[in-house]
Amino acid sequence: MEYFDVDGLGPVSRIGLGTWQFGSREWGYGDAYAERAARDIVRRARELGITLFDTAEIYGFGRSERILGEALGHERADVVVASKIFPVAPFPPVIRQRWEGSAKRLGVSRIPLYQVHQPNPLVPDSVIMPGLRGLLDDDRIGAAGVSNYSLDRWQAADTALGRPVISNQVQFSLAHADPLDDLVPFAERENRLVIAYSPLAQGLLGGRYTVGNRPGGVRAVNPLFGTENLRRVEPLLAVLREVADAHQARPAQIALAWLVGLPRVVVIPGASSVEQLEHNAAAAAISLTTDEQAALTAAARAFSPVSAVRTAVDGVRDLATGWLSAVTGGNRPPQ
Repeated sequence: MEYFDVDGLGPVSRIGLGTWQFGSREWGYGDAYAERAARDIVRRARELGITLFDTAEIYGFGRSERILGEALGHERADVVVASKIFPVAPFPPVIRQRWEGSAKRLGVSRIPLYQVHQPNPLVPDSVIMPGLRGLLDDDRIGAAGVSNYSLDRWQAADTALGRPVISNQVQFSLAHADPLDDLVPFAERENRLVIAYSPLAQGLLGGRYTVGNRPGGVRAVNPLFGTENLRRVEPLLAVLREVADAHQARPAQIALAWLVGLPRVVVIPGASSVEQLEHNAAAAAISLTTDEQAALTAAARAFSPVSAVRTAVDGVRDLATGWLSAVTGGNRPPQ
């Protein structure tokens, strides 16, 4: 496993683990997954050298944080736990209160990476970032990050924080390669991190889904798996399969290796099983040639999904709807 040494965080594994599915019923994994498989996955991740574990207060309405904290056990202090605050009324006292809820569920007194989950369209970062600055000053977090921010807003958050916003977590994969144009060059130049979520495009880049074999569950509502986009992605998948054959690897592993081959990029794929986690982690050992990296980049840029594609960002917003209903209905956020 390769690592970035990041101020305030320590060693960050190039391949981490995303835990949206921990306790989130929309993935259809069931209670048995949360009670046993999720814990086995976290333990195996540690054995494989994974140090980055990403969660959020709205994932499973707090269950993801709780499951992750319990699964890490005494190793919570030895890894980079990253959580996110959904920016509803993101004033400093509210941010402090919500941090306390996440820390309690995770079983920690300090969250290494604390991220703003979405850019608030109405509240500027000059209002949001002082809350994170206070947590930094009190050593309650190791570093501040953002998620789903444009480059301009990332830079504005820097100014508002008064110190580097160390990371930007964005949808990034061969099927959604826009961060190549601005976020990756900025991260390389400024020694920041781009954290790629949905790095396998919810399984699209695994190559198993076709027009005649479409997925169910949460993926079924993602237009990336619609008939037209499944046709359009075939040239990209053909390049993936060719490179995978050359390395005796799986297409999904090559998709991860392409991201890890970029400067200052780490990935946080989820895993439905220990076996899938092991395959994901093994991608860190795959070294693509310059020509292979370039061919995949060209294929990614050539892929043009239909404009109505529903992104993973939309899925997060749907999750937030239920969470917001609880808040605005007079109930407390998840504890």
